[in-house]
Amino acid sequence: MTTPIGVLGAGSFGTCLAILAAQENDVTLWVRDPDDAEAMRSSGYNPKYLKDVPLPENLKVTSDIAESVRDKEIIICAVPSHGIRQVLEKAAPDLHPDAIVVSTIKGIESGSCKLMHEVFADCLSPAQNARLVVLSGPSFAREVAEKRPTLVTVACQEENYAIAVQSTLSCPWFRCYSQTDVLGVELGGALKNVVAIAVGIGDGLGLGANARAALMTRGLAEITRLGMHMGADPRTFLGLAGMGDLVLTCTGDLSRNRHVGLMLGKGQSLEEVLAGMSQVAEGVRTAESAWELSQRVGVDMPIVEMVRSVILGECSAAEAVRHLMSRQLKSESE
Repeated sequence: MTTPIGVLGAGSFGTCLAILAAQENDVTLWVRDPDDAEAMRSSGYNPKYLKDVPLPENLKVTSDIAESVRDKEIIICAVPSHGIRQVLEKAAPDLHPDAIVVSTIKGIESGSCKLMHEVFADCLSPAQNARLVVLSGPSFAREVAEKRPTLVTVACQEENYAIAVQSTLSCPWFRCYSQTDVLGVELGGALKNVVAIAVGIGDGLGLGANARAALMTRGLAEITRLGMHMGADPRTFLGLAGMGDLVLTCTGDLSRNRHVGLMLGKGQSLEEVLAGMSQVAEGVRTAESAWELSQRVGVDMPIVEMVRSVILGECSAAEAVRHLMSRQLKSESE
């Protein structure tokens, strides 16, 4: 029996998940721009993202957000973090009260410093919010679309809903693991993007493999420190949504956030880097929000702080490295 599924967002990840889900289910993909939706319907491809991957014939594409969510049992949200609140407010009136909502969004809201599950709580009913499932892990969209083996985590406070999503999306090349630590999964997914910018900066400066390994390790320590302070399970940061996603985003050639750092390390301005990109690098916005969050809760995150400073133009990439290397010596457990 098929499951009616709506996917909000036709970027690379939303498109690949829509293709994945449409193997066995009735899927409707919402595209913001009507012209883009028409181009996808007429061509059978997404001309902006994954343009060489054919869309299944049973995948319906629409620019009508109400149509994409009405009477759907599962709603997958795959829009950038800065746009999700507006999208949810438009979609909420037509969401079925028993729908399971899945967030694939890896970011922290600017200004409020809210994690994505907190933004969803603002926009959904209490019953819908109880069914919120967070999907995260090492998963480049192109490799998912090409049916390469991919493992992710799906988390919900009521694990039965995570298991329902796990059962629906898992297939021979896409394997989901369920758990309940929504907070930890979200923090791992959001903050690894900032660390990936740091690693990219180091690679752009030619600092070498030792520095890359150090930044990844100490970056994971910062993520874990903040997560534990906020009540997350430290084991989450050793799993797919933590170390797994961190390793992929810091080392993979398809990583947009590593690319941003790489170009910054090579001397380009942030404006020049972003002008040459067609997709969102969430770590650019998250660096500011993560730093503000760390200040609010009183957790030291020097790598996040230095990435923020480089992005804002407060210091050069080389100066940021010198600052990190000259900090007061301390125990590794700190």
